[in-house]
Amino acid sequence: MTNVYLFVPNIIDYLRIVFAFISFYYMPFDPTKATLFYLLSGFLDAFDGHLARMLNQCSRLGAMLDMLTDRITTMCLCAALCQLYPTYMLFFQFAMALDIFSHWMHCQSSIERGSTSHKKIDLSANPFLRYYYHNKVILFVMCAANELFFCMLYLTYFTGGPTIPLLGFGLWTLLCVVCAPLSILKMVISAIQLGAACENYAIMDREDLARASSSQKKLG
Repeated sequence: MTNVYLFVPNIIDYLRIVFAFISFYYMPFDPTKATLFYLLSGFLDAFDGHLARMLNQCSRLGAMLDMLTDRITTMCLCAALCQLYPTYMLFFQFAMALDIFSHWMHCQSSIERGSTSHKKIDLSANPFLRYYYHNKVILFVMCAANELFFCMLYLTYFTGGPTIPLLGFGLWTLLCVVCAPLSILKMVISAIQLGAACENYAIMDREDLARASSSQKKLG
């Protein structure tokens, strides 16, 4: 098949976007449906990359769809959380800004340095990013925990969930508390990623300046 738009992984990403916007529609008045569709959109994220490799349907379009869908769904949920928890608006704004800034800078710097994907990290690069992107278990757990944290934070505004007898509070609250440290850790990794991306750009700038200086010397 040569029609990139109909690649199976890309179709999955289209479905993810549809389910995400269904979730956004329900967010103001039906937290159960909103959460179900949001988690369904996130759940499908576990399959697109695997199918792309299995079916030999990797594409630049698919890589960009995957990354931007992840970013957009989280941003829209955080926008809802800003309204539900106005006292913590600055935290959600910071989380959104850091996520977009770090991923965009990292993706662009990786491409400009010749990488075909922001997930393909040079083994000589930052060890935190290397293990984060190259270890599929770590990557899945961190991303899933981050999404689950924000999703459960949204859900617990309406209900704490089924009460856990031994603990005395709801299941959704428990999941939120358990996932919170991993979500914060993911923000730390995003900050490291941003620093590495800035250094990539600095390296490229230094290389450009060195070439320009060398050319001037030859002309002189």
